[in-house]
Amino acid sequence: MWRHLGVVARTGSNVNFSRMRGFSALVQDKALVDGAWVDSSNSKATFEVRNPANGAVIGKVPNMTVEDAQKAINAAKQAYESKEWRSLTAKDRSNLLKKWHKLIEEHSQEIAEIMTAESGKPINESKGEVAYGNAFVEWFAEEARRVYGEIVPSALPNREIIVMKQPIGVAALITPWNFPMAMITRKAGAALAAGCTVVVKPSEDTPLTALAVAKLAVDAGIPKGVINVVTTNKAAPIGDLFCKSPDVRGISFTGSTEVGKLLFRNSADGIKRICLELGGNAPFIVFDSANIEKAVDGAMASKFRNCGQTCVSANRFFVQDGVYDKFVEQLKKRVQALKIGDGQGCDVQIGPLINEMQFKKVSGFVEDARSKKANIILGGKPLTDQGELFYAPTIVTDVPPSAQLYSEEVFGPVVSIIRFRDEEEAVKKANDTRRGLAGYFYSENLQQVFRVAKRLEVGMVGVNEGIISAAEAPFGGVKESGVGREGSKHGIDDYVDIKYICMGNLKYD
Repeated sequence: MWRHLGVVARTGSNVNFSRMRGFSALVQDKALVDGAWVDSSNSKATFEVRNPANGAVIGKVPNMTVEDAQKAINAAKQAYESKEWRSLTAKDRSNLLKKWHKLIEEHSQEIAEIMTAESGKPINESKGEVAYGNAFVEWFAEEARRVYGEIVPSALPNREIIVMKQPIGVAALITPWNFPMAMITRKAGAALAAGCTVVVKPSEDTPLTALAVAKLAVDAGIPKGVINVVTTNKAAPIGDLFCKSPDVRGISFTGSTEVGKLLFRNSADGIKRICLELGGNAPFIVFDSANIEKAVDGAMASKFRNCGQTCVSANRFFVQDGVYDKFVEQLKKRVQALKIGDGQGCDVQIGPLINEMQFKKVSGFVEDARSKKANIILGGKPLTDQGELFYAPTIVTDVPPSAQLYSEEVFGPVVSIIRFRDEEEAVKKANDTRRGLAGYFYSENLQQVFRVAKRLEVGMVGVNEGIISAAEAPFGGVKESGVGREGSKHGIDDYVDIKYICMGNLKYD
């Protein structure tokens, strides 16, 4: 099992996991460029991947340079233009994605174990992410055959108007650590279905999951250069290359709003296709009419999944006067019962935060609230007995507007609860943010459901539901939470150009 893993040895192109349960072939210690597993061109420079639960080094991967990233772009461009990809029919691309989906399904346990080892999330959550991420491969395998064009009735008798959709070309995909597989498949599945080729830059915290999934894409027969993976712990210069390269026609990024704005600015000169899924600050509203048991269930699912490190996590809890005490009491009991520990344990529900920077952010937010007289009724401290990156699940009430918890995304296992009087106040406070990714509310009043769902300034609304992501549904935000949509039939849109063909001087006599 992974818990026995210490510093790993290198054997050829793979890390030595001979003591594990036979999945060494999935754990790569090289990047993927033009169908080959390669080192960095910079004297074989590498960086370590560590388990956040215990700090153990679980692998090393190439620390790729801008030169390496350019080679990956070149490979993707060549693959896009080659007969092996560009001339494939939609059915052919669909079949290759189906083979990739099948291999991921067959290796789901191995991928989940790799994911837990490098991200710290509980193994059951990792298994859930593999299934969720693979759903996008399946979905876009099906959507590949439904990238429809149009024939538009013309106003002139001797003219036909044809509209078709064509792939944009090379797409650069920059993905985060909190969902190291799903954020790749959600992007790459759509891009490949459309006929694009991709260069993936995974997070430096979780590159092993990305490489494992890419290995299965190669095994599925996806041609060389169609999927490239560039690993690095120096993201800025490679991100700048993606923005400025004329051969990269689209960029899809999931991460912080600040980095997203930078990518948006730097891509302006090239007028690139941009899809940005950025930070959230999700409100979670509990009205007097709510079913409190269901509201608490939803709060637990939304807030504490992946230790609160999801962009759609409930961030600001607004609870109406009439149910405030009951909700807080029941939530406190549920939070106290959470099982905390190394994510490899089958009963663990809360693992560590991903890294020291995130740990300092979470603890800093709580200390800021404490200094401003907020009431910390549970947690509010590091769990040093568990490890350096563990933080106690925390509930904070009476949060003042001046506190960081009131206005900023915490991205950790901290619940901040704010009391409100009526619907108007709740909606106004919920919308009082520059972010607008997801929002949640609980109400049994049907008229209120429609009113509030329409008025919340977010891209996604969970009504009496705390988990809303699905391959079939469009994922994305408004305001400073991003542009574009991923998943659903709309997920293809960021990877295709619409071409209008006017056929004139036709004779039908």
